[in-house]
Amino acid sequence: MPSLPSLRSLVELVRAPAALSVPGDVVAGAAAGGALQPRTAGLAAASVCLYWSGMAANDWADRELDAVERPERPIPSGRVTPPQALGVAAGLTAAGVALAALAGGRRALAVALPLAGAVWAYDLRAKNTPAGPAVMAACRGLDVLLGAAPGKVARALPAALTVAAHTYTVTALSRREVSGADRTLPAATLAGTAAVALSAGLPTARGKGAAAAVPGMLAAWYAAGYGAAQARVAADPSAAKVRAAVGAGITGLPPLQGALAASAGAPATGVAVAAIAPLARRLARKVSPT
Repeated sequence: MPSLPSLRSLVELVRAPAALSVPGDVVAGAAAGGALQPRTAGLAAASVCLYWSGMAANDWADRELDAVERPERPIPSGRVTPPQALGVAAGLTAAGVALAALAGGRRALAVALPLAGAVWAYDLRAKNTPAGPAVMAACRGLDVLLGAAPGKVARALPAALTVAAHTYTVTALSRREVSGADRTLPAATLAGTAAVALSAGLPTARGKGAAAAVPGMLAAWYAAGYGAAQARVAADPSAAKVRAAVGAGITGLPPLQGALAASAGAPATGVAVAAIAPLARRLARKVSPT
């Protein structure tokens, strides 16, 4: 009987620090949908569980490929068995859906179920197809709408599309983490990042004085961090630079989420969300988010 995996191995399996990029989706959606309230914390916890489930399912689905390209990963290294990884993924999915229902009721459940389905569809089927980036973008867009579920979901659609667009660029880059890319890809994703930043950084009519400038400042922070990493890929499209840009796209998401929350009339909350980014980058040096 195989031994239980260590905590360190489980942390690597689900890429635990990368989940710091997730609660901001729910917060941005809640702010945009007028539903920023105590239950948002429960929905954020549900989102983290679903994110971790996707990471575990990803490693289970990629176990044979990782044995060749990333033998140090938990499954090919023997630290986690395939059945254990699949059990972790299934358990976290169930926990995420249950938490969403408890925190947000039927309306949150109606978003959590398709979100969970999209996560598994990406890992098991879509990831290595042309539809892969779009499916992953849909996952993060639904994550934003999960936060808005107790309020006015339609009002959160622009924020969801903005986060989805960002996610599309990260996922498109991630498909070249091992092989490297040509210069066309980072040029295209960099243009997308600029458009995303401009959209998120529009001055808010709900804020006055310094508060009105918060969305723009946070969007500029996002663009500077992730954009610079993509510019380095354009100059040197090696696999190492691509992986660094993907990591920057994951750990640099909180400033974008914060800009969206601030644009929705919650500047203090937006700044708090964006402040997660330095911690996410620090932890990413210990456990790779990609």
